[in-house]
This record gives sequence, structure tokens and C-alpha cells, in this order.
Amino acid sequence: MESQEEKEAQVATWLKKIFGDHPIPQYEVNPRTTEILYHLSERNRVRDRDVHLVIEDLKQKASEYESEAKHLQDLLMESVNFSPANLSSTGSRYLNALVDSAVALETKDTSLTSFIPAVNDLTSDLFRTKSKNEEIKVELGKLEKNLTATLVLEKCLQEDLKKAELHLSTLRAKVDHRLQNMDFLKAKSEEFRFEIKAAEEQLSARGMDASLSHQSLVALSEKLAELKRRTIPLKRKLESYLDLMPNPSLAQVKIEEAKRELDSIEAELTKKVDMMEL
Repeated sequence: MESQEEKEAQVATWLKKIFGDHPIPQYEVNPRTTEILYHLSERNRVRDRDVHLVIEDLKQKASEYESEAKHLQDLLMESVNFSPANLSSTGSRYLNALVDSAVALETKDTSLTSFIPAVNDLTSDLFRTKSKNEEIKVELGKLEKNLTATLVLEKCLQEDLKKAELHLSTLRAKVDHRLQNMDFLKAKSEEFRFEIKAAEEQLSARGMDASLSHQSLVALSEKLAELKRRTIPLKRKLESYLDLMPNPSLAQVKIEEAKRELDSIEAELTKKVDMMEL
């Protein structure tokens, strides 16, 4: 199998031979175009070889016909002392037409038994050629349709590829931006962590109660929210007792119990609030 360089060299030589002194049209040199031109050069080489063989065969047949004609002319002169030079212009035309027909039909002589089969064969070849041409036309039409569909598909694929590349570029830009933000946030988080740790160490050195640290305050805030949530149903329960008109002594007992429970929760709540304000 020939290498890429050998194919390119053969294509260049073939193009120089085809165009001769005329400049070779510019074309993009790539593996695909080189492969197409290489196949064309190979087909051209095979066709030239076949044409050369046909020409040589025709030359040989012409030489044979000339020898046969000379032999027949000599025979005719010997038998009846007749020469084609003695024919009239019309007779010469007929004789030349007869000879040309025999050469074209590739008959062995000019007899009627040779002409009729040759004409029949030529007619059969003509019908086969017409049929083959029709098949080639149909196949060519299919190829043109397929080529058009392929070109449309290639254009769509190119557009989709451009869109995908644009989308990928946009996503890459977003990812890079997010990575930059992430790095910035990580650096800030680390910076804040060190600052918080340094502040806690300073406060601890000054004798600050550990319960007032950031984590403790967050826990107290969550507990305060929970206590507030727990007081809501108790207040509603107390209000329901206040709206009723039961036994005064029993109601007074229930009210006192509710007040004590509410006072206890509010005292704990106040204590937590005071600790957070410190």
C-alpha cells in the first residue's frame, strides 16, 4: 500500500500531465482530497492503458485490412484485369463506403453473410448500451439525491457543532468563574476561621466565660427560640382559662399553676437573654 507522500507525488505528476503548460488550479491539500485525486489518477491511468490497447488493436486490424485489400486488389487485377482506379466517382464512393463499413463492423470480408451478423451484433450492443445508460442515469439520480442529503446533513452537523462549541465555551467560562468564586470563598472562610480563633483566644486570655463563645451563643439562641415556641401553647392555654367561668376556687388553682409555669419559663428566658447581652 502506497504511503501518503507517494500518493501526493503521483497526484502532482498526474495533474502536471493533464494540464500541461496551463497552471494547475489551487486546491486544499489534505488526506481526503489527495485520496480522491489519487483514485481519479488511477482510473485515468487504467483508462489510458485500455485506450492504448484498443488503438494498438485497431492499428493491427487496419494493417490486416490493408494487406487483405492489397491481396484482393492483386487477385482482382490478375483475374479480370480490373483496378479500382478504373471505377467512376460514384463507384469509388460506394467502394470506399463498403470498405469503411467493413472496418467499422470489424468483418473479415465485405460479403453479405459477414455484414448481417455484424449489424445484428452492433444493434444488440446499441440496445445494451442504451439500457446501461438508463441504469446509469437512475443510479446517478440516486447518487445526486444522496449527495444532496449528505451535504444538508453535513451543514446541519456543522451548525450543531458550532452551537455545541459555543455552549461548551459558555459552560467553561461559568465553571471557571465558579471555581474562582469557590477559591475566593475558601480563602475568606479560612481567613474568618483564623480571625474567630484568634478572637476567641484573646477573649479567653481576658477571662471570658466559655458560655459566651460564638458556638455557645448560637446554641443559646436556638434554645431561646425553642423556649419561645414552648410558651406559645401555654399562653393560649392560660387565655382559655381566663375566658371560662368555672368554679372560682378551682379556676384560681389552675391559674396559679399556669402562672407559676409561665413565670418559670419567662425567668429562664430572661436569664438566657441577659447572658446573651453580656
